[in-house]
Amino acid sequence: MTLDELPIGKEAVITQVGGEGVLRCRLLDMGLIPKTKIMVTKVAPMGDPIELRLRGYTLTIRLEDARSIQVTEGAKT
Repeated sequence: MTLDELPIGKEAVITQVGGEGVLRCRLLDMGLIPKTKIMVTKVAPMGDPIELRLRGYTLTIRLEDARSIQVTEGAKT
């Protein structure tokens, strides 16, 4: 599944970060790297962007970017 499909409050582990060029580098720089635990904590009223909790901080990304991140729900690291 992709990160945009993860329900609010469910934990998952990033398995793959897609995208190309600058976008992929930006996602990796923000800590969205494989084997990282992640949880969707909030969704904006219109559904975009989403707020994530990972590595002890909160991050907000667009749904379009979340679609390029593959996750496995409930997996252990």
